[in-house]
Amino acid sequence: GNEVTVLVNEEKPAGKYQVNFNGKNLSSGLYFYKITTGNFTAVRKMLLIK
Repeated sequence: GNEVTVLVNEEKPAGKYQVNFNGKNLSSGLYFYKITTGNFTAVRKMLLIK
C-alpha cells in the first residue's frame, strides 16, 4: 500500500500523548497504522467506514 499521512515525525520526551486523525479525504477501507517508540514498533489495522 501507499503511505497516506504522517501524523507525528519527531522525538518527544516520555509522557502521554494524543494524536487526532482525520480520515475525511480517504476512502472507506482497511488501513494499517504504525507506532514506533524506542525499540518498540506496533502495526495495527484500522477499518474506516463512511
